[in-house]
Amino acid sequence: MQPETCDLAIVGCGLAGGLVALAMARHRPDLRVIAIERGEILGGDHVWSFFASDLPERGDALVAPAVAARWDGYEVHFPGRSRDLAAPYRSITSRKLDSAVRAALPAGCIISGVEATAVTPASVTLADGRTIAAGGVIDARGAHALPHMAGGWQKFMGQTLRLAAPHGLERPVVMDARVEQMDGYRFVYCLPFSPTEIFVEDTYYSDTPALDLPLLRRRIADYAARQGWQVESAAYEEAGVLPVIAAGDFAAFWRAGSGGAARAGTRAALVHPLTSYSLPDAVRFALHLTTLDNLSGSSLERASHAWAAQHWRDGRFYRMLTRMLFGAARPEARWRVLERFYGLPEPLIERFYAGRSTLADKLRVLAGKPPVPVSAAMASLIGRGRPLADLGAGLGGGAA
Repeated sequence: MQPETCDLAIVGCGLAGGLVALAMARHRPDLRVIAIERGEILGGDHVWSFFASDLPERGDALVAPAVAARWDGYEVHFPGRSRDLAAPYRSITSRKLDSAVRAALPAGCIISGVEATAVTPASVTLADGRTIAAGGVIDARGAHALPHMAGGWQKFMGQTLRLAAPHGLERPVVMDARVEQMDGYRFVYCLPFSPTEIFVEDTYYSDTPALDLPLLRRRIADYAARQGWQVESAAYEEAGVLPVIAAGDFAAFWRAGSGGAARAGTRAALVHPLTSYSLPDAVRFALHLTTLDNLSGSSLERASHAWAAQHWRDGRFYRMLTRMLFGAARPEARWRVLERFYGLPEPLIERFYAGRSTLADKLRVLAGKPPVPVSAAMASLIGRGRPLADLGAGLGGGAA
């Protein structure tokens, strides 16, 4: 069987891989790009959300075809503080991403429903026996080699609820921590997609990755009932576990990569260490790739390593905060850290989520009376955090 050929093969067409495909189609239409995804739907079953301020120049135009909903601002709620914030908020869904990528790439350039069994810098072997010969390959199949990292987990279950009457929310509730605190810092997240359709997610910053799905379904139903919502059906459901990174051996993490191909997304640790957000970094890296003159396999690997290594260095401050959140605050009291954070100036909050905190921002975050015991905070800075188990490729679908 003759191998199929292309200039660039993208293995794993979730959020990171899909954005690379969109960026190449938009800015490098001269290249033949093939996207490979083991699932039938590109991106699987996910909702990815972000602030408009997260995006770099050209980023808004890149993600626009995949955006399912837009809002002018959002809310947060804690036991001692509620706040309306003005930052525009956006959500991407897997189905919108799937449609956008399929519309952007020529016919025959998307291979879905087939797993990649071997990946090298210049080739991809598929489970059905086909081989793709590529000028370069990008591996975007999700998190890998997590035992070289330490920290905790952001885990969640979300459902899109169809209601018998309007829910009354005009803007997203990004954090509602006025719920019983258990299994770490718990909050509920709500996206009002229409007056009678709302996505409700039960989220935890936890020490363990375990998810009890029947229990989380009951908690979502209980939350809806407390809001007075009459649920007719759950139209959609997703669950996920994302790493919250406190420390790690980046060199060992990179060496453990399979096949020596270039990497993107969570497979390159391109996530915000504390929030687990991956979309801003996925957009920045996808746009960066379009500027490269040499897209050969070896050159791409060097470029992705250099980019990821710089991102790792830039994340030192956020990893320190992760150690403080997980190491200094009692699990049931972690909400106090976030409540204090949301009392800070809104531009600082926007830069924090975008991973662009200034020196002044960092000093402001650390200033004042800490919401955790000082002795525990100091001890947490010395530690590394719990080792992260490797949950495999399914972990890397993206971060809300």
